[in-house]
Amino acid sequence: MAPQELKRDLENRHVQLIAIGGTIGTGLFLGSGKAIQLAGPSIIFAYLIVGIAVFFVMRALGELLLSKAGYQSFTDIAEDYLGPRAAFVTGWTYWFCWIMTAMADIIAVGVYVQYWFDIPQWIPAVLCLIILLGLNLLTVKSFGELEFWFALIKVVTILALIAIGAILLVIGFKTDAGTVTFSNIWAHGGVFPNGISGFLLSFQMVVFAFVGVELVGVSAAETANPEKNIPSAINKIPLRILFFYVGAIIALLCINAWTELNPAESPFVKTFSLVGIPIAAGIINFVVLTSAASACNSGMFSTSRILYNLSRNDQAPSNFAKLNKNHVPSNALFISTLVLSAGALLSKLIPEQAFGIVTTISAICFIWVWGVVLICHLRYKKTKPELQAKSTFKAPFTPFINYVVLALFAIILIIMLFAEDTRPALLLTPLWFILLFVLYSTNRRKRERNNNRELVEAK
Repeated sequence: MAPQELKRDLENRHVQLIAIGGTIGTGLFLGSGKAIQLAGPSIIFAYLIVGIAVFFVMRALGELLLSKAGYQSFTDIAEDYLGPRAAFVTGWTYWFCWIMTAMADIIAVGVYVQYWFDIPQWIPAVLCLIILLGLNLLTVKSFGELEFWFALIKVVTILALIAIGAILLVIGFKTDAGTVTFSNIWAHGGVFPNGISGFLLSFQMVVFAFVGVELVGVSAAETANPEKNIPSAINKIPLRILFFYVGAIIALLCINAWTELNPAESPFVKTFSLVGIPIAAGIINFVVLTSAASACNSGMFSTSRILYNLSRNDQAPSNFAKLNKNHVPSNALFISTLVLSAGALLSKLIPEQAFGIVTTISAICFIWVWGVVLICHLRYKKTKPELQAKSTFKAPFTPFINYVVLALFAIILIIMLFAEDTRPALLLTPLWFILLFVLYSTNRRKRERNNNRELVEAK
């Protein structure tokens, strides 16, 4: 029987690329078109604001993870500082986040393959799921390698876009839409063409663009030398935000007037087409395909590890804590994949609404998880001053910055309430949390009855 412990097989290059892959996803490649339509050039500031906030969340998470060697993920942290109820709700909510996100991604894989092959979209979707499941069942190193190459494709694409944009700016290149120039950023209605309201309404999609960055924390239990690799990956997040997000958006807006971008299409396809690359659509379709597969791969990894930790903490069936010979939580991986494949039907039945619903629910649930991390960090500083004093990776500007970021998250949720596209999902999401609280109370009473029965029988 294999030892029931996860294996630390993720190397520094895996952790670094998992962090990059977590900060570059379908939210940038697919969602940026809609975000730009809402905010115009001010979307640059939205990415900066949310990116900085997420960095402080990650610094808090990094300090917490390194404060105790036994932490597997932030569900363990929630258990220590907020109690078992918070850990139960946060763990299952994080699982739900990734299930919802991966549902859209796996259907997207089928849609993207149809660009080249006229086959039903469920066939490539199922094949992708089977391949990803097989690779995830092998070893955590297989996951690391897969994410390494997926992330590398995204990085090379964005680097190419930024490099091309810089060259075109220097030579004053003229496209069918006009001259490539910095003035395109403010020449079409100003930096805030849709006012403050348009700027604020873009925040939901911007939040969704950053979901997955906390995978560095989820992978902590399987990271070799976490004391070195986790701080290194987290500290590079600001540079990645500036370069990959802000740099890519500035390049897009310099090459295209923001008014020329179609929110229903990838702005990256439009940009590469304008600069005269004849196979641009095919190239970007491949990149978006790998991005969707990467997001689904990350979802399968994270959901299986969350179920594993919930099971170890008696908050999920005990079978989910069993590892296969490769030290992978195979039962948890199978059930997550099963739910994911069944739930993908939603995107097929209501394809036009599914992406918006899923991304909104996912963003709301991720805000919950990030908020729990910040609150746990506040409790850590207050109740464990001796650990905080010994910390070699202290989160900066705390506790003040924790309250600032929590206030920002609250404002984003309020904005979602006033936006027609996001309001239905925001009003429905509390039902998930109510269900979890009811399930927790029911399970607790059941455990108490079983414990009392065992005590009576022992006597």
